[in-house]
Amino acid sequence: MSPSFFSNLWSGLAKTRDAIIDPIEALFSKKKVIDEETLEELEAVLIQADLGVAATTAIINKMRESGSRGEQVDADGAVALIEQELISILGERTAPLARADEPPTVVMVVGVNGTGKTTSIGKIASMLAHEGNRVTLAAADTFRAAAIEQLEVWGNRTGCNVVRHQEGSDPAAVAFDAYQAARARGSDYLLVDTAGRLHTKSNLMEELKKIKRVISRECDEAPHEVLLVVDATTGQNAIAQARVFNEAVGVTGVVLTKLDGTARGGIVVAISQELNIPVKYVGVGEGAEDLRPFSPERFVQGLLRADAGDDGRKGAKR
Repeated sequence: MSPSFFSNLWSGLAKTRDAIIDPIEALFSKKKVIDEETLEELEAVLIQADLGVAATTAIINKMRESGSRGEQVDADGAVALIEQELISILGERTAPLARADEPPTVVMVVGVNGTGKTTSIGKIASMLAHEGNRVTLAAADTFRAAAIEQLEVWGNRTGCNVVRHQEGSDPAAVAFDAYQAARARGSDYLLVDTAGRLHTKSNLMEELKKIKRVISRECDEAPHEVLLVVDATTGQNAIAQARVFNEAVGVTGVVLTKLDGTARGGIVVAISQELNIPVKYVGVGEGAEDLRPFSPERFVQGLLRADAGDDGRKGAKR
């Protein structure tokens, strides 16, 4: 993760960081003893930051253990304990983007409209191409106006081939043709864009299942990844979306967009732990360089450290 990206991530997490650190400082400035009243107030702070019930419970239990030993904890100590626990939680579920033994690696990308799904595909394609991979893009979101054209813009920008049909065509047919084209061209990756809204939720899920079936018939292991793009600003609603898509098509990883400008950055932790789905990419801006592979350590530093914005190596808490 480049220093400039970490700086952007740190800046983007400012609202979430303030929502956690400021109340903790206020809480532990009043008393150093870890009693049930302190734990109750701390629990409320963590829940409000969208860390989720499971992660919050784990942190509170750790804090309670310290209190039972008679230890006194100040704000810095509390934040250090939270940091250690969050890195442990997130570190258990990290995984890089899959790579098939025999190309192409098929990555099916799903999510509701407005989350930045097609843009995220373009950014992932840019990263993969920059690493020397040959990438094919499948414009299988044939229902949203301008979705095909949007993907073609990214194809031109990144030098990736785009397989498309006319607007309103069968998305599964696009995925089939794209897979055949990716194999013929020797592509390392095939990224499949999909629709985010049909007339009803059940229609959407059935369409996604059909795309997945068609791809699986061409390659037993495919799709090798099903990435769900979610908008961090939606908070707990992102978990509800993840549950629905996971039940339908088996989500293997999350792309979390719009971390900049939200006080709900803790949703990364909630998604990872409560659904046991790894976060694979996080986005903090509009540029192609503003989506990067997820690093638990850097994310937690950005979430909790007040002066880690240059490169993540400065360590002092507030």
